[in-house]
Amino acid sequence: VFPRPAKDARNNGMKMLLSVSLALAMGFSAWGADKQDDGQGWISLFDGKTFNGWKVGKNAESFKIQDGMIVVNGNVAHLYYDGDVQKHAFKNFDFKADVMTFPKANSGIYFHSKYQEEGFPKFGIECQVNNSHGDTRRTGSLWGVKDITEALIKDNVWYTQEIIVKGLHVEIKLDDKTVLEYTLPEAAGAGEFKLPTDMTWLPEGTFALQGHDPGSKVYFKNIRVKILD
Repeated sequence: VFPRPAKDARNNGMKMLLSVSLALAMGFSAWGADKQDDGQGWISLFDGKTFNGWKVGKNAESFKIQDGMIVVNGNVAHLYYDGDVQKHAFKNFDFKADVMTFPKANSGIYFHSKYQEEGFPKFGIECQVNNSHGDTRRTGSLWGVKDITEALIKDNVWYTQEIIVKGLHVEIKLDDKTVLEYTLPEAAGAGEFKLPTDMTWLPEGTFALQGHDPGSKVYFKNIRVKILD
């Protein structure tokens, strides 16, 4: 028969166990916070595994998750951010996504938009994703508002597409290089504003990824945002 440990020893053991448990809990809590904010203000909008926080209506099968990426390929569909960050209503922000296009692909990243069940979005602005499609508005364009006709990015390579909005000023960067700047008319600061494309600019709104057609295949990953004042 083994002797029972003294009461003080048992108490010390319990205290040690509680201390370890508390330390682990604090560690996991910190890890969870880091997943939301990397310490530089960047917040991930896509967990790489699920569509949690995202919403799509008709033709939802145009979006799949594979190896930590959103694979876009299929009939016209749009995947809207519908999560808790900013209650999916963004005004001033820095948005980044890593993107890869395949030959003849057409897609886009909408901002200041809002969810609709089907069809091409009627609200917001589309930042074009297109390096070799028949549409000559190339990657980085603000589709129909201010366009880039030169292909600045090649297919089959990863690049970073960045959208920075401060008030009525929009800046687009590709791989950290500014390729376009545009300032909306002052009237856009008063509320909803009709754009030349017949889309409507909203004072704030969400993001959406575009599925354009069955011949277009595009990858998105590392989707993140930084909230600006």
